[in-house]
Amino acid sequence: MSKNKYLFPLIVMASLFFLFGFITTMNNSTIEFLKNAFGLDDVQKQLPNTFFYGAYILSVPVGYVLTKIGYKNGVLAGLALIALGFFLCIPGVSFGYYGFLSTVSVFAIGVVILQVVAAPYVNALGSPETAASRLTLTNALNSVATVIAPIFVSVLLVTPKLSPGQAMSNSEISHIVSRPFLMIGIVTTVILVIMFLLKLPEIKVEEEKTSTGELKTYKSSPYKYTHLWLGSLAIFFYMGIEIGIPSFLADYVKDHLKMDITTINTTDILKYYWGGLMVGRILGIFILRSFKPRTILTLCAVGGAVLLGSSIAIGASSATVALWLFLGTGLFHSIMWPVIYNLALEDLGPHAKVGSGVIATSVIGAALLMPLMGVIKSSTTVVVAVSCLFIYYMYMVFFAVKGSKIR
Repeated sequence: MSKNKYLFPLIVMASLFFLFGFITTMNNSTIEFLKNAFGLDDVQKQLPNTFFYGAYILSVPVGYVLTKIGYKNGVLAGLALIALGFFLCIPGVSFGYYGFLSTVSVFAIGVVILQVVAAPYVNALGSPETAASRLTLTNALNSVATVIAPIFVSVLLVTPKLSPGQAMSNSEISHIVSRPFLMIGIVTTVILVIMFLLKLPEIKVEEEKTSTGELKTYKSSPYKYTHLWLGSLAIFFYMGIEIGIPSFLADYVKDHLKMDITTINTTDILKYYWGGLMVGRILGIFILRSFKPRTILTLCAVGGAVLLGSSIAIGASSATVALWLFLGTGLFHSIMWPVIYNLALEDLGPHAKVGSGVIATSVIGAALLMPLMGVIKSSTTVVVAVSCLFIYYMYMVFFAVKGSKIR
């Protein structure tokens, strides 16, 4: 396949990155709305992350299924489940908080399928040397969606009807969520129909040759690659980094920075965090063509830790500066995902689809780490909970320096 023929499928994949980026961020941005609407505690309000990211446990089976049905059928299945999930959310809310969460799991499975399909496909659309740059490019569009999603939530979901400490009735909540969820369901259905009519080419792994001209051989199983497992664990901790900041923003602003910001404003300022990811990924398209991914990952982990540490240290003494430092971590989080993904899939060859499933499974890090941090916050302080990110940053450095080396 020539480079010109790569352009169209790359655009298609980029549009899918936009879709699941929007849905993922929207799910996270509704946390404060749900807390007030249903009268939730610190642990319960993190459950949308658990139900959404918990679906990633299915990533490995999805990887195996994709080897049988191909990329296009995988995309169609993912889109169908996303549309169905959002349509079901409307009646699901009438059954209460857990009724709503059960429908979240449906569209979450659809997002999982798209995630597993997208990364190895983008990796295959060109040379291995520029794979990290291509993933960063598609993730840049994903980041555009993550900037739009909090605005979407603040306008259509978070309303002045909410009053602190007072839960709303299920019918009131259903009335509020029905319009935006119906909109997303319809848009996804339209995309599904368009994708069904498009011709999306299959990418077959070409036989690579070594420097001596011999055909390159691969291990018998993707599970025999140590860097794949360590990369999967890196994604696990990365989810704690990316989702940890927006998940605890409201509590951090109120308890540590002592700022009086309403639910609407807290949700709205999330766009600056996700905007940092967008800007970082756009810059990363060019940076990753000039510098080694391992070096960039190390610098990003250290940079994020420095900004977070500075924000905590400054605290309420200069709350505005501390808030911007806290939100500014998004700039350093921006290209961690594509770099980790590319390093973990490196040299897997025909095992890339299943390997992608193994990596995507670790997205459940958000499902496990957020409630854990919620428990820590409820028993200590929000600063202690957020400080867990320093552990995650340290692992990023380890993976970049040593764990990502191919054995």
